[in-house]
Amino acid sequence: MHPDSPISATLVCWGNAWLSGRTGLDEAADRVERQAGPQLAATAAGDVPLRRLLADLRGEELSALRLALPVAGDPLGLTGPPPFNSAAVDAGQAAIAVLPGRCLGLVPAPDRRGSSYAGVRWSLFEASPAVPDLPSLAEAEQALTLTMRAAADALLGVEGPVQGRRPVRADDEGLAPGYPARAHRVAALASRLAAVLRLADDRGLTSGQVAVRSQALRDLDRAVRRARVAAHHAITELV
Repeated sequence: MHPDSPISATLVCWGNAWLSGRTGLDEAADRVERQAGPQLAATAAGDVPLRRLLADLRGEELSALRLALPVAGDPLGLTGPPPFNSAAVDAGQAAIAVLPGRCLGLVPAPDRRGSSYAGVRWSLFEASPAVPDLPSLAEAEQALTLTMRAAADALLGVEGPVQGRRPVRADDEGLAPGYPARAHRVAALASRLAAVLRLADDRGLTSGQVAVRSQALRDLDRAVRRARVAAHHAITELV
């Protein structure tokens, strides 16, 4: 699972495209597998392919998938209960399947067997049906733009010695069909900034510079996660 492209985000955007009739189940599942290999879900009856779980949930009137990108102290996209929240925070991500009167949380973990098999295994949790307090796409885009400018200003004076510039490349393939152009734009910017955050390096800085830099990067990470969640939910505003 690539740190700049959470597999939960891929599942949510392609799953919602499927639920809204913009693509088929097989194409949606293929996109998730293309990113991270075979996908299995741990059900009470044993491990089943993710596409089978999605088909079964559709039979139970699955209406949407939500994205959660939480960190300790900021449970973005989560509304409980504690076992699901804890697992999602540990993973740094989760998808929430919205069903009539209830929700089901899906938390991914790397699934490696032997030297050649590498995929993802999703653990299932009961999730609260409460709707999380999340920004709209417009609000998230504005906050991301303002935070990006503030972070750039804060970091200008704390660059420190040059450590060797590595190219910044976001490995997100973009959103699924049916998403509005604004969502594609916000998701692409958030993906690029996530790559920048991953490459941040404090070597050669004074303790004061590290403190300033760390706060700026925390603020930017918060804005990036909110922008990514808002972008991945934007398709549900159209149906």
